[in-house]
Amino acid sequence: MSLHRVAKLTVGVPNVAETAAYYDEFGLTRSDESRTAFATTHGGEQLELVAAPRRQLVEFRIAADDQDDLGRIAASLARHNYKVGRGENTVTTYEPVSGARGVVEVLPRLEQPRQEPTPYNGVGRLERENTRAPGILRVGAVTPRKLGHFVLGSTDYDTTRAFFLDGLGFKLSDQVPGLSTFMRCSTDHHNVLVLPAPVDFMHHTSWQVDDVDDVGRGATAMLEGHPERHIWGLGRHHVGSNFFWYLKDPAGNFSEYYSDMDAIVDDQTWTPEDFEGASGLYRWGPPPPPSFLHPEDLASLMTGSHSER
Repeated sequence: MSLHRVAKLTVGVPNVAETAAYYDEFGLTRSDESRTAFATTHGGEQLELVAAPRRQLVEFRIAADDQDDLGRIAASLARHNYKVGRGENTVTTYEPVSGARGVVEVLPRLEQPRQEPTPYNGVGRLERENTRAPGILRVGAVTPRKLGHFVLGSTDYDTTRAFFLDGLGFKLSDQVPGLSTFMRCSTDHHNVLVLPAPVDFMHHTSWQVDDVDDVGRGATAMLEGHPERHIWGLGRHHVGSNFFWYLKDPAGNFSEYYSDMDAIVDDQTWTPEDFEGASGLYRWGPPPPPSFLHPEDLASLMTGSHSER
């Protein structure tokens, strides 16, 4: 695949300073004190917050390998009648429903250093002898390793879905027909998920951490003194298989700590499946609250108003 990762998101919010403080606490690192831009441990600068009347995805940037890839993507976008502009090392387009700007740029592939597997004791298998579990002994703050994926609600689900699959060349991983499409531009099971919605909005961003212990540690730290941030977790998704815990930032966007996502290294050996309803949403954990499926501010987003939370 010529595309190889989600490089960066620019998100508009009405309360920049308050939302930025949340992502400081979430474990991202300010990449430039003069801007509200944030980096992950391995992915570099991957999130920027800008002022906007309501919360919205302003821009997404996708990494490609080389100029030939840009040429192919530009041709594909033009062939399907999407807006397209060509720069020296970029192709620019616009998601046709929300109007969010999409930029495909030539960037090096993300090389994550190999992490030794977390030792777990199992039935007939002792990987950790005479010591306590690493998750018990860790004391440092949780720091996300990379931005994994983002999720869009679209008022024209089929059009947004086709834009990523046919225009940009994402691969279909799995789907709940008519309700959700999981698409990838890397070896991660999904990098973009599209949902039908009554208003165009960004549902959540998802950030990789080391393991399920750090999913739990990160969320627990974020909830200390702020129980209103909790949305859903701890649990394990069925589609994608990852552990998850969802929180809510002050603008109303959800942010997810995740670990242990399915990896699709060989496209030829993966067969996309169709799931029905909630059967593909989670394998175990508490049931999703209504506010996860239908965020509480959707009505205000539909009318163009916004009440800061």
